[in-house]
Amino acid sequence: MHKVVFPVSFRWAFLTGQKKCTHSSLGKLHLSGALCQKEDYKYTIPDIPEMPSCSFNPEEYKGMSKERMLDIRRQNCNPMTPKVTYYKRPVFIHQGYMQWLWDVDGRRYLDLFAGVATVSVGHCHPKVLTAAEQQLKKLWHTTNIYIYPTLHEYCEKLASYLPDPLKVIYLTNSGSEANDLAMLMARLHTGNYDIITFRGSYHGGGPQTLGLTSNAAYKYPVASGLGCTNTMCPDVFRGPWGGSHCRDSPVQTIRDCSCAQGHCKANELYIEQLRETLATSVPTRIAGFFAEPIQGVGGAVQYPRDFLKEAYRLVRERGGICIADEVQTGFGRTGSHFWGFQGHDVIPDMVTMAKGIGNGFPMGAVVTTPEIAASFARGVHFNTFGGNPVACAMASSVLDTIQEDKMQKVSLDVGTYLLKELAKLRDKYEIIGDVRGKGLMIGVEMVTDKVLSVEQKESLTARVCVVSKWMTHWSEKGFFMSLSMVLEIF
Repeated sequence: MHKVVFPVSFRWAFLTGQKKCTHSSLGKLHLSGALCQKEDYKYTIPDIPEMPSCSFNPEEYKGMSKERMLDIRRQNCNPMTPKVTYYKRPVFIHQGYMQWLWDVDGRRYLDLFAGVATVSVGHCHPKVLTAAEQQLKKLWHTTNIYIYPTLHEYCEKLASYLPDPLKVIYLTNSGSEANDLAMLMARLHTGNYDIITFRGSYHGGGPQTLGLTSNAAYKYPVASGLGCTNTMCPDVFRGPWGGSHCRDSPVQTIRDCSCAQGHCKANELYIEQLRETLATSVPTRIAGFFAEPIQGVGGAVQYPRDFLKEAYRLVRERGGICIADEVQTGFGRTGSHFWGFQGHDVIPDMVTMAKGIGNGFPMGAVVTTPEIAASFARGVHFNTFGGNPVACAMASSVLDTIQEDKMQKVSLDVGTYLLKELAKLRDKYEIIGDVRGKGLMIGVEMVTDKVLSVEQKESLTARVCVVSKWMTHWSEKGFFMSLSMVLEIF
């Protein structure tokens, strides 16, 4: 699965500095991102349109050479990065502004990635930049043992976006850290140990959160995250049940659906699988259940409409608490609601968040109830950088910007348009098996057999990446577009 992000300006284009694809041996790319011409698929398609104009002038790059950067990357940087990318010639990013990126050669790109779905309101957004500059001139860092305005102003503001009783906030530095903290809090509060997550989920890469994550690519042959059990993901496209009426999206799967009006048969069958997991794989009392409202790394996977509501009920019957991982779905990305869990008509006991919270500045949070917070307060918890003044100032400005620039509505309107246009391509081309998502969180799944939903070969996905310069993570299925919410017109 590739991750791609589409901050747009009324016209669609790829993350590419080229005006059109000239690599005929690799096939042509439609403006949507589907590979539509290849040895096995002979289609005639229009050229990729030119990108919209941009009045912003980036600084001229005068730094070290690309060769020197590559040498340093090989010798001194994390050697695992190439494992999650496909590009043969990397893009050397120099500067960003709103939906645009520039490389060291001055070539402009329309950013379809947003720093792994993190730059929610655009690169170097003037409002967020101003907030950071003003705070840097006053106070860079202190400890939250003391009382300083930015921390308390932000916590009050963030709490106002969440329903009761979710009002107690713990600030962290990443989503993995937030989920790790949520695991500890769930176990302490319930007195139980076992936690359930979906197969295909991603909740972090630390020693504990790797247990929550159900993806072999992230696993190591050592014990990690003990007490974590994975259950079947209720994927209405790839899973054994589901069809054209099951998910909350402007676009439905093309699978036949056996559901009656107001009655989802697939939901019942997936709930039965969860019941089986609860009956056979964990103790009668559990600590909790982690779920993304829409799976991110798993491929923008959506569940049947009422699944989470029933799952929460079953988990709570067994003494567990329900944790919504909003690291990717939060802050208006799904369009219809500010939080992804609201689209499922549930209120979790804990919400974890990161990525878009600070528009790229390292920050995360756990929000929970006073009751759970009281259980956790029996010990001592302290985070040196959690609640950093600059992070709080930027995160506060992000909330203001989302509201003032009506970015949640952008997510809804642009996302719905894009989903419907991509669905037209699905109906036209055999290699697109599914288009799914909500707001600006969209998945396009590529297949070799549309009827049997056979996954596309890795080699084809790699070719798409090479042509389009997608700097992305791959996990076998297709393309995951977790789009930024900026809509700038130049």
